[in-house]
Amino acid sequence: MTRLLTRHIASMTEMREPHKVLERSGGKPVAVLRNSALVGYFVPAEAVEAISYRYATREEVMESLRRTRERAQPVLDYLRDK
Repeated sequence: MTRLLTRHIASMTEMREPHKVLERSGGKPVAVLRNSALVGYFVPAEAVEAISYRYATREEVMESLRRTRERAQPVLDYLRDK
């Protein structure tokens, strides 16, 4: 069973009129279902605009690369020969 990340749900049929889906959701993301299976999420612009973004610092990027190096190393080794 898939866990939905929002309380608002719409069927593919309801997505024929997306403005009604947006009105009903109150600007929150909507899970789109087809035959009771999750297809994706419909995210209104206002929900995305409410998120604050910032650039990662060089230190944060380097730390992220260090954390993922062990997992990525086999792929890097494979690609070196290509």
